[in-house]
Amino acid sequence: MMVGKIPRFRVRKRGNATYYFYDHGTGEDGKRKESPLGKDYGLAIKKWAEIEHASALPPAAVVLFKHVADAYRREVIPHKAPRTQRDNLAELGKLLEYFNDPPAPLDAIQPGDVQDYMRWRSSAPVRATREKALLSHLWNWARANRYTSLPNPCAGIKGATGGRDAYIEDDAFFAIWEAGSPTLRDAMDLAYLTGQRPSDVLRATDMDVRDGALHFRQAKTGAKVRVEVTGELESVLARIRERKAEFKVHCTRLVVNQNGKPIGVNAISRHWAAACRAAGIAGYQFRDLRAKAATDTEEASGNLRDAQRQLGHASLRMTEHYARNRRGAKVMPTGQTRKRSQDGA
Repeated sequence: MMVGKIPRFRVRKRGNATYYFYDHGTGEDGKRKESPLGKDYGLAIKKWAEIEHASALPPAAVVLFKHVADAYRREVIPHKAPRTQRDNLAELGKLLEYFNDPPAPLDAIQPGDVQDYMRWRSSAPVRATREKALLSHLWNWARANRYTSLPNPCAGIKGATGGRDAYIEDDAFFAIWEAGSPTLRDAMDLAYLTGQRPSDVLRATDMDVRDGALHFRQAKTGAKVRVEVTGELESVLARIRERKAEFKVHCTRLVVNQNGKPIGVNAISRHWAAACRAAGIAGYQFRDLRAKAATDTEEASGNLRDAQRQLGHASLRMTEHYARNRRGAKVMPTGQTRKRSQDGA
């Protein structure tokens, strides 16, 4: 059968799969010849245009944003971390809600359209910024895979710059810790002392403590981080071993609940919320401990790269967001700065 009014473009159903072909017609031997164009409609159309030497696609052959979004969902998202997959699917759903009603040709999307999208999502500016980031990544992937050759329309379009900027002061930390369950205390100490994400902290096991370090492989980025087991961290791990020894049966996770079983991010968030209520403290989330760890590490060492290595960030710019933006950079007063410069001269 022929798709729409696209000449020599054929579609074949084979089981549950759909395949596309270019129909060269009947050869001198009387047999029909077809070139396979693959299963991806968007790429098949591009290959069809190359064979036809077409400078412009007929209306029926236009590659829609939905075609590329479907391919991205199928080819890219499954290879991301589980939490990122869930986030990306929700973000892609919003992008499709806008760019597929009515269906938008991929090459018709301009920077102004992205700005219009941000206005459309003005009631949720932080989420809109994440959705724009996914659109940008999707577009770069589409360019690399020949769906389009146009520049990224997200370039120069600004998103929300707010995000979270909470820094947990020491008195608030200790108040929540005192009001918390043993499970929360273990999780808080590990999260703060290692600077890792909540999911990575809760996934750490006894086997990850080896060769004098607590080993992490971050689920979100795949980055590997080794935190030296010394000082306070060594004491916390000893306390955790003692608590787990009280259970007749327990799992290998470092952080366990009151029954010696694993605990997830949602459950630890409930422990956190209960402790905050008991301590009369509001406005903080468990994940803010990562920012506190980065800030305190940078201030203690005077070197932002120490915080970068602890958090496993690929760039200093991201670490600055955690270590400085939430509390503000720590600087010397003007006179002291000048005196230090003169003393060093």
